[in-house]
Amino acid sequence: MDKTQGLTCPECQGVVPVKEGDRLVTCPYCGLHALIQGEQGVRRWQVGRRVERAQARRAVEGFFSGVKKARDLKKAAEISDMFLVYLPYWRARADVAGWLFGRIRKDKDETRPAEVQVFEEMHWNDAALDVSEYGVHRVTLGRDQLEPYDKEALHAQAIVFEPTESHTDALDEARDHFVYRGRSRKKLDTTYFEKFHFLHEQLSIVYYPLWIARYDYRQRHYQVVVDGVTNELLYGKAPGNIFYRAAALVGGMAAGNFVLVNGTLLAASALSGSDDDGAWLILLPIIIGFMLIVAGYRAFRYGEEVEQAAGKVKKATTSKEGAGGWMEMLTGSGNVDMGGLMKTGMELLDEVSKTSRR
Repeated sequence: MDKTQGLTCPECQGVVPVKEGDRLVTCPYCGLHALIQGEQGVRRWQVGRRVERAQARRAVEGFFSGVKKARDLKKAAEISDMFLVYLPYWRARADVAGWLFGRIRKDKDETRPAEVQVFEEMHWNDAALDVSEYGVHRVTLGRDQLEPYDKEALHAQAIVFEPTESHTDALDEARDHFVYRGRSRKKLDTTYFEKFHFLHEQLSIVYYPLWIARYDYRQRHYQVVVDGVTNELLYGKAPGNIFYRAAALVGGMAAGNFVLVNGTLLAASALSGSDDDGAWLILLPIIIGFMLIVAGYRAFRYGEEVEQAAGKVKKATTSKEGAGGWMEMLTGSGNVDMGGLMKTGMELLDEVSKTSRR
């Protein structure tokens, strides 16, 4: 028998009986019609598991190989536990219509006004709970994969996690992602006005199967996640290779300093007899040399533990997230003193300029 719950009518404050599953109700006192939408009102789907335990185990064993990982990992690692989980993921789609007005560069010294229109069907998905332990923020969801949600069947074969994020927050994040994608379709050099509309929005929850493997290596514990549909390794952690870290540090420092010093002097020498305003080219070997040094340092500093994640499982970018660019990605979001670096670079450039004029 269907359960009946009561809601308060926003018009007359009377109690409105609501049967489980009802979306449209009528107040028995004032006749107000109301549409009900809540956490239980979001449609739910599931994706059937297609990978058996033995297949997933072989994928995990393949993860133990790699030059960045401990040399004896394949021999010393012992899988202690392997189990299936179903994690909930939001799935959103919408027809996005947008207009952007601004200016784009016409040539080197001039810009012109421009209007950009966006009309496209977009999709977004993200984990409906904290997945920092598993590292899989997104999964690939095809419409042909979706099956009606069967709660009892899922609980009988795996550990099933329930959503902890509200559907309102999920929809806001999906819209932010759609705006980000709309802006990136055709970029304006300067934007004066923009407006986006989201038509025929649909939001649902999809339970997706993942194989979780836990293994031990020299009294340390690590975890690997395998896709329960495609058998693809999505996320994993492993101990790093000390020899690789040392080689990366020494090689990065040596190559970086060589390019930084010799490349800068060579560029300054080439420009010393030229009347062209090409002094900015001297910064090129400085930037390349710095990149090599920082890359070698980061490989050594953060290589004690290797984290491997497929690009498609990372969290979708939204318009609220700043694009740090290649420099932020390389330096680890502020781990390098950029002010000191630029000061040193300008001092070196000034010194090279003085030397070239002598």
